[in-house]
Amino acid sequence: MKKEKLIRRIIGIEIIGFFCAILVVWLDEIIDLPYMMFDALRTPINYFESLFESFIIILLAIITIFLTHAIMQRLKYFEGILPVCSFCKKIRSGIQWIPIEQYVSKHSEADFSHGICPECAKINYPDLDIYKD
Repeated sequence: MKKEKLIRRIIGIEIIGFFCAILVVWLDEIIDLPYMMFDALRTPINYFESLFESFIIILLAIITIFLTHAIMQRLKYFEGILPVCSFCKKIRSGIQWIPIEQYVSKHSEADFSHGICPECAKINYPDLDIYKD
């Protein structure tokens, strides 16, 4: 799924959720849900209260949707197939072969740190006891 389509879908779901919250506020005011569901005391209709609650929900919706959009714009991910050399692990980018570290650093905000795993240390440095068993 393309990034923009994913962002639109997530924001659409958020809008539907906030719309449902506003709908519940107004249904509660018009048909008095606590009275109908729990035999609570009837309360008079107060449109000002519902307008105020709707305003707060809309304000929260705007903030949430703005932050969601900002976070999703910063999100980077790889998709598709990366042609990788089976020997040196370089990645083909156009007509060039680029080291994997350089490719990932260029296309994301990831940084690399190198080390030696225990298996490679035993094979390549058998005289050094880097990892004690």
